[in-house]
Amino acid sequence: MDGIPVAFLVGKLSNRIRRRITELSSDFPYTGAQGKVLNFLLSCEGPVYQKDVEEEFSLRPSSATELLKKMEVSGLILRVAEEKDARLKRIILTKEALSFNEEVQKGLSVLNSDITKGIKEKDIETFRKVCAKMMENIEL
Repeated sequence: MDGIPVAFLVGKLSNRIRRRITELSSDFPYTGAQGKVLNFLLSCEGPVYQKDVEEEFSLRPSSATELLKKMEVSGLILRVAEEKDARLKRIILTKEALSFNEEVQKGLSVLNSDITKGIKEKDIETFRKVCAKMMENIEL
C-alpha cells in the first residue's frame, strides 16, 4: 500500500467499517448509524443534546437532525425541551432503545475485535494518536 494517499486509505477503511456496522445491525430495528448513536447515548452520563451528537460524530447540524428525527420516529429516543430554554432538546433513550444495550455493545465489540485482529496494542495506540492528529489537522 506504499504510495497510496493516506486520505484514500482512510476513506476506504471508513467505507468498510460502515458496511460492517450496517451488516451487524441488520437484525435489529435500527440502522448502523443509529446503532453508533445508541452506543454513544448509552455510554453518556448526564444530559445529552443534539450538539453532543454532532461533535461526537463530526456531523453537520442538518445531518444530526435527520438522524435523530428518524430515531425518534422509530421509537428509540425522545427529544424533550429543557424548561429554561425550549430550543434545547435533551435526548432521552426509550425503554426499547435501552433493551438493545447488550446487542449494541456486543456488535461493536465484535467489530473492534475483527478490525484489530493480529495488531499489537502498541500499534493500535499509535494508530489512535495518528488519527487524532489527522482529525486535528483538518478540523473545520
